[in-house]
Amino acid sequence: MIITIKRNANQQSVDRLMKELENKGVGTQVIEGSDFNVYGLTGDTTVLDEKAIAAHECVKNVVRIAAKYKLANRMFHPEDTIININGVKIGGQEDIVIIGGPCAVENKEMIVELAHQVKDAGALMLRGGAYKPRTSPYAFQGMRTEGILAMVAARETTGLPICTELMGEAQIEEFEEHVDMIQIGARNMQNFELLKELGKRTTKPILLKRGFSNTIDEWIMSAEYIMASGNPNVVLCERGIRTFETETRNTLDLSVIPIIKEKTHLPIIIDPSHATGDWKLVEAASLAAVAAGADGLIIEVHNNPECAFSDGAQCLKPKKFITLIDKARKIAQVIGRGI
Repeated sequence: MIITIKRNANQQSVDRLMKELENKGVGTQVIEGSDFNVYGLTGDTTVLDEKAIAAHECVKNVVRIAAKYKLANRMFHPEDTIININGVKIGGQEDIVIIGGPCAVENKEMIVELAHQVKDAGALMLRGGAYKPRTSPYAFQGMRTEGILAMVAARETTGLPICTELMGEAQIEEFEEHVDMIQIGARNMQNFELLKELGKRTTKPILLKRGFSNTIDEWIMSAEYIMASGNPNVVLCERGIRTFETETRNTLDLSVIPIIKEKTHLPIIIDPSHATGDWKLVEAASLAAVAAGADGLIIEVHNNPECAFSDGAQCLKPKKFITLIDKARKIAQVIGRGI
């Protein structure tokens, strides 16, 4: 439910109304606008009577939201949310952000070298997996804390904010100390206890990837878990969904870009590497995502993909990464954005 307050409404009247609503077990959150202030209500709003609320002298109008998600809903927050990751802004009409780096951090020298290369190519952030979720228990599971510290060293030499995947609640304190953007992978998208802890224990930006077979509304509801628990800084990431098609690793759903922008105010970036699973397809998928209005791309880059510890087949070499960004920059200019 959304309540729009009249311009120049008496603040005491507004406070009385908000107190009345909170006494009924409903949460309230104010969104300050240039002309009107809007209050979004969360929780069980079925106990509320719109007509009774509208009768308050400070209320301009009342709208009940049908969607289950409230805080992520564009009706609740009409302006685009812009997430700031240590000076790198994602969302709205900000420049399209390119995030580059390997699937897995293999050693300190490797990630520092790649960090310089992706920065020189035009990337504004560094990605890399320190904790690796793998289908097989015998596959490389990541360098863990040593990998995080290697990424920190890369950040110190390049200035690039770092993004890496968190696997469980036990790592939150470590990520809070060292990581600029916390990635939640497809496997954990509906790990609701983890999402709630991220909302309670950190305000670091969260990159929330869509699950393998999840609907758009389920994905948004996962963002809602984080936001409802106290962390509003969520960036959505489409990384392809599982379908009957076998030519690609997953099926990239580019239609989510305009859908997410209509339904929510949150930024959305695209992961063409996991979506396609094939480096030869990454450029085309990336350019299509930019043209469709994505706020960013997260792309896997490796100097020697043939020997990569993880997902070498979908990694671009640095020279190909440079070419991709040059092409993407031209498309971004056409739609009035930069890279």
